[in-house]
Amino acid sequence: MRYLPHTSEDIASMLQKVGVDTIDALFSNIPDDCRRKDDLNLPEPLSEWELNDYMNTLAGAMAVSPEYKVFLGAGSYDHYIPEAIKHLLLRSEVYTAYTPYQPEISQGTLQTIFEYQTLITRLLGMEVANASMYDGASGLAEALLMAIRITRRKKVAVSKAIHPLYRRVVETYLAPTGYEIVEIPYLSNGRTDISALDNLEELAAVAVQSPNFFGCIEDLKNIGEKVHTGKKTLFVTCFSEPLAYGILKNPGSLGADIVCGEGQSLGVPRSFGGPGLGIFASLNKYVRKMPGRLIGQTVDKDGKRGFVLTLATREQHIRREKATSNICSNQGLCATAAAMYMASLGGSGFRELAGINRDKTEYLKGELRKAGFTIPFDSPTFNEFVVKLTPGFETAYKELVKKKIVAGLPLATYYPELDDHYLFCVTETSSKDDMDVLVKEVLS
Repeated sequence: MRYLPHTSEDIASMLQKVGVDTIDALFSNIPDDCRRKDDLNLPEPLSEWELNDYMNTLAGAMAVSPEYKVFLGAGSYDHYIPEAIKHLLLRSEVYTAYTPYQPEISQGTLQTIFEYQTLITRLLGMEVANASMYDGASGLAEALLMAIRITRRKKVAVSKAIHPLYRRVVETYLAPTGYEIVEIPYLSNGRTDISALDNLEELAAVAVQSPNFFGCIEDLKNIGEKVHTGKKTLFVTCFSEPLAYGILKNPGSLGADIVCGEGQSLGVPRSFGGPGLGIFASLNKYVRKMPGRLIGQTVDKDGKRGFVLTLATREQHIRREKATSNICSNQGLCATAAAMYMASLGGSGFRELAGINRDKTEYLKGELRKAGFTIPFDSPTFNEFVVKLTPGFETAYKELVKKKIVAGLPLATYYPELDDHYLFCVTETSSKDDMDVLVKEVLS
């Protein structure tokens, strides 16, 4: 994209058009005490060559795989991406991040998103999926707002074992609305304490993550049954690692009404935290309360198969009072990558890969336990687990980073009661040698 600065004549013409003489006059309605008086503290400009060198220097300071051994997940996971996906994504039929505004001439994009929706419903055991949300966090917030619309209640219960950043986004979404968020504590085994629901009434929804932030697998069947004893209350489940459903029963078979989460693991690079892929699915009876867009299949006047933008619930497309969300686009390219990833692996490949992740996680967990460290939560886990390390491990943690090892995520920032507890993550990209070196270094 070329940068075309305005000439002084351009600026004068535009100012005349809006009826002012100077740039300062254009901003005269901004109070003087709200204006910056000094210049911005910006560095001197660089040439293209100098800028490239500078960016390479910054990149070299990042602790990333494969040079670093990173045992860090917490919502973003390192998985191998088949080379075929990287190639296919560049095809012109699908190379866009948007749901089409002119669906009739965008059949390639529409078909890939339709296939994505189909694969997601199969993975999660749900009846309908949308064309994706921004990320797992926005997906959870939208799911709770959807439950509020359906039940017309103003209170939701959210497990404390849900990813803390997801919960923060939920709080941001709901803060201006007056809706109430009730936090459900977690038990000593790392799972959600569903007994806390006994004294809660008139809930729009109960939200639980599985595997949860600690990597623990929740008893969704039992939770769902308890949630549904409350009349009209909806059961919302979320996730940050969809690969788990290669070996776990899917949420739909365990009673979930709405399922949402992060799809980054499905063929999307970590890219220092973004972009993500907000997966969103529900029962079909709630489809008109669902946020986002849905792609449908139909036939044209000649009887040929075609794809259409079936439902679009943003105010841009329908009357404002009927809109369910103001999310203005889906993560189309990431959703396409996820569809390609799931289709490439197939059902058996997906199960096998999930099994490899589970087995490698159990190996590291066992080795750390044999080394004398405490695994505080005894619930089954997937990909991630919590370890209690020696007091004052912060210093050793920094030294390990210098040795190009990132030894998990310190949990005290998000859970002050879990001081000296670290969340470790293992995927198929972690070798046995890497894990053995980690255990040795943590011990030293």
